[in-house]
Amino acid sequence: DGEKWTAAGDLQPTPLLPRRLLASPRPALWFLGSLLLRTGVALTGFYLVGGGHWQRLLACLVGFVLARLLVTRLTRASTTGAAVAAPAARQKQEVDHAPQP
Repeated sequence: DGEKWTAAGDLQPTPLLPRRLLASPRPALWFLGSLLLRTGVALTGFYLVGGGHWQRLLACLVGFVLARLLVTRLTRASTTGAAVAAPAARQKQEVDHAPQP
């Protein structure tokens, strides 16, 4: 239920939160709960790795931010090919679909 097979034959977990957000009568509660859980896990990791030394905590923070930027860039790179070609077509579509006076 919470996993799927990809075309490459890998078993990967499916994100449950987007489905729960769409199906829930209280999506804000799911979003807030997810945010607090992810923040708690990250801060606990920082605390354990940092060991009370501000230099280690700073290194954790810098590493976390760099990893986030890298993941964001890598996941965005897979869609930039379509995104680069699409703006002109999207502008034309916006103009074409407008009602005629």
